[in-house]
Amino acid sequence: MALFRRPSAQPSSEKCRFPLNAQEREHCERSGTTPQASEITWRVFRIMAEIVEGFHLLTKTSHEVSVFGSARTAPTSHWYKESFALGALLGKNGFTVVTGGGGGIMEAANKGAYEVGAPSVGLNIELPHEQKMNPYVTLSHGFHYFFTRKVMLAAAAQAYVFFPGGFGTLDELFELITLVQTGKSAKIPIVLVGKDHWAPLVSWLESHVYGTQDAIDPGDLRLFTVVDSAEEAYAIVSKSPERYLF
Repeated sequence: MALFRRPSAQPSSEKCRFPLNAQEREHCERSGTTPQASEITWRVFRIMAEIVEGFHLLTKTSHEVSVFGSARTAPTSHWYKESFALGALLGKNGFTVVTGGGGGIMEAANKGAYEVGAPSVGLNIELPHEQKMNPYVTLSHGFHYFFTRKVMLAAAAQAYVFFPGGFGTLDELFELITLVQTGKSAKIPIVLVGKDHWAPLVSWLESHVYGTQDAIDPGDLRLFTVVDSAEEAYAIVSKSPERYLF
């Protein structure tokens, strides 16, 4: 691999700071090589390409709503069915459903839109497990980097809807809340579906993050809305204006 070189007797003045994936780390350990900071350029161009391609893809759609949630949610789950219902509601009413392209909640929302003949977008991420493109997308793109994919999921939408999920869902939720809180993004609806799932988190934010630590303002707790059904989520999303600027 051109990216890696064997360490020289004299330490290099260049210090590599970019992260390696599991395959690259294994290669370094096996071959006794180290990545060189001077060779980071190819990664920068790959990042640029992913962003350009992502924005180009989104020029083909309109009235986008990004739906987030666990890839592990089973088709028999209540929240899978609610995500499917939301996808169908959005699709029937002229919206484009955008998801991370994987299974579970994402698959359900894409499937709902797909089955009513509406645009169904999947912005997938390359992972060693879990994440495979679901079969219900009509427009898709694969990403190597999480952060470029998150930019596209954020830029795509006039509203964000979050179903129950794990670390990835929470990561995306708090990043989008932070963007709106700091004025880096337009103030658009952020809807959390599933009161039982989100109630402990909201309670902690209210009692500890705000109440004890005073780390957020009371108004920050109104940047999102918690609902319990696809119909309630749609009622909020349907009133949002189309978004042209990120």
